[in-house]
Amino acid sequence: MEHYDFVVIGSGPAGRRAAVQAAKLGKQVLVVEGRRRVGGVSVHTGTIPSKTLRETALNLSGWRERGFYGHAYRVKQQIGGEDLGMRLNKTLEHEVNVLEHQFHRNHIRTVSGMARFVSDHEIAVRRPDNSDLPISADRFLIACGTVPHRPDSIPFDEFSVVDSDTIVEVPRVPRSLAVVGAGVIGIEYATIFSAMDVPVTLIEPRDSFLDFIDREIIDEFIHELRDRGMIIRLGASVDKVEKGADGWVTTTLADGRVVRTEMLLYAAGRTGATAALDLGNCGLSTDHRGRIAVDAKTMQTAVPHIYAAGDVIGFPSLASTSMEQGRIAACHAFGLPMPPAPQFFPYGIYAVPEISTVGMNEEEVKARGIGYEVGIARFRETSRGHIMGLNSGMMKMLFSLKNRRLLGVHISGEGATELIHIGQAVLNLKGTLDFFIENTFNYPTLAEAYKIAALDAWNRMPK
Repeated sequence: MEHYDFVVIGSGPAGRRAAVQAAKLGKQVLVVEGRRRVGGVSVHTGTIPSKTLRETALNLSGWRERGFYGHAYRVKQQIGGEDLGMRLNKTLEHEVNVLEHQFHRNHIRTVSGMARFVSDHEIAVRRPDNSDLPISADRFLIACGTVPHRPDSIPFDEFSVVDSDTIVEVPRVPRSLAVVGAGVIGIEYATIFSAMDVPVTLIEPRDSFLDFIDREIIDEFIHELRDRGMIIRLGASVDKVEKGADGWVTTTLADGRVVRTEMLLYAAGRTGATAALDLGNCGLSTDHRGRIAVDAKTMQTAVPHIYAAGDVIGFPSLASTSMEQGRIAACHAFGLPMPPAPQFFPYGIYAVPEISTVGMNEEEVKARGIGYEVGIARFRETSRGHIMGLNSGMMKMLFSLKNRRLLGVHISGEGATELIHIGQAVLNLKGTLDFFIENTFNYPTLAEAYKIAALDAWNRMPK
């Protein structure tokens, strides 16, 4: 039986960061990956494919230039699945090669196969040839990620009715699309296909979506989506989904309305990929969505030498936070002191337009009874915005009336996920409104929106 200091189950953002951190500490590390090649959900079906698809759609559709050249402007008149797939395959191959090289450089062994616990210190890995490889270890990290939630009532066929994994395996551009689920994944894909001029209907059983985002940003976002023709059905649960003889999909809502489209993407939730791990053999259990509970400061599960990180532990389920969770787990597992984590981290949604947020939103500030003022900047108010032809995009900043401290930054529009890091730095350094007013920003840039929003708030604050 092979023995290791640290066995990592899964090679996504959490698994890879934990494996490299442990290897840097001189430990013998094994990474078990269920797929043929490393990368996990993030590289093969999640983060990287969806963001690559987005970039391809925006480039080939000419979306970013329509503010200047009009709605009829196109870089490529007809965008097909082969256009999406070409860039997708090239990007994924690069990501896998980089990761394989990183593991090799750090003397991390990898094995393909499905892991299951035999005891709390032993796993068996079912390899592609159906043989079992017994492995023991001092410590484990479960970073197996999630899989799409697939109810039996939905007739998935991987062509007309798909989930968020299969939509990127053989990408195509349908004549119309229904998206069930207005979570992050559903919103991203709905807006990406809308940018390619695909008629999209977004169906969400709740009366709202993305509730952790500032409501004013969401209101602006919804207005923009409806303005470009997207149909949004909130408070509408799905009664049944049927495929017709012509291959089209009919989605009947509980209120009797019918949505008929060439493709349906079911993106209503994900489940921890833990079903095959035999967690009972190591003393662990999961919730109804297959997620594992951990100590948020150490990433330890109920079994102290077994850690879990990434999407399998639930919110926020971001690649960025998963990486940090993996690093924290490895450091704690081998006694490396960890500084306290920064209080605030950014959340990015790669929709069209992008949304990104850090700190408290206005609803949270009100709930805490904090006296505050708001500053707003529109991207069209910046010279760079005019140069880029931007007609939309906004930044919202919240400041404390008591000490002028920055409380939160919320952005919707081009480059939001890049711009947010300025606010993140100031927020974690306990900076105030004065930083934005007194400092010089490159001109012309969208980052000038920080100064515009700060001055907007300053105009209404007690002097």
